[in-house]
Amino acid sequence: MADKGPKSAYELAMEKLRARDREKGIEETKVIGKAQKDRIAEIRTQARAKLAEMEILWRSERRKLAGAPEDLEKAERRYVGERRKVEEKAEAEIEKIRRGA
Repeated sequence: MADKGPKSAYELAMEKLRARDREKGIEETKVIGKAQKDRIAEIRTQARAKLAEMEILWRSERRKLAGAPEDLEKAERRYVGERRKVEEKAEAEIEKIRRGA
């Protein structure tokens, strides 16, 4: 390789960060195409719609259980768990797309 002259502080810092990431096992992200971006947007839209639906149902259930604190607590734990599942599933699908699978 031909010597291109001294590197800027930015270039040196980026090299150090890339080396540190390699040591930690962090992969460099790939550039994704329009089709992948569209699919990711679709997944996020579907997840937001599902979460909105769950929120509406949760509000209704919460009103019904307002007088029973124990039942309300159980229902809230279930609701939080279901939300987490939807969010994790969406993130897993997005990550799979980003990796090119």
